[in-house]
Amino acid sequence: MTGGDPADGPAALRRGVRIGIDVGSVRIGVARCDAAGILATPVRTVARRKDGADLAEIVSLVGEHEAVEVLVGLPRSLSGREGPAADAARGYAVRVAAALDPLPVRLVDERLTTVSAHQALHASGRPGRRHRDVVDQVAAVMIVEQALEVERRTGAPAGELVVPDVPAGNEESE
Repeated sequence: MTGGDPADGPAALRRGVRIGIDVGSVRIGVARCDAAGILATPVRTVARRKDGADLAEIVSLVGEHEAVEVLVGLPRSLSGREGPAADAARGYAVRVAAALDPLPVRLVDERLTTVSAHQALHASGRPGRRHRDVVDQVAAVMIVEQALEVERRTGAPAGELVVPDVPAGNEESE
């Protein structure tokens, strides 16, 4: 695979819907791509809930869209360092992975996706005060698009595979 010709790209992609999630402290943006990995589109914004209903909604969306993989945005600084937001995204990704096991969940670098999402919404003419309604969905679309591009370029899935926590006492239950 040369990676230089866009016509070569889609052939390297695995088939199947991917769900992208942009994890925030208040909202989670959800997006998906089509089975061919050509088009990423917003799905919805899920409100974070202390009772875990947000995780149940993510699991339901993954099933509804028959996803083959979930891509969780990992917010890093421009230098690549991880701070509290990255720790929170990692923790959420582990919970998603445990709820969806054995479906793969991957952490994908999402540097600047929220900034880019705000810029895209501004360029589209959407008033700034209304960005909050959809910015998380647009950021999730960008996470999916970035992961698909990495896979087209390298032939390998993007990001870091998340290993779900094994509940205590179940380590040897095979």
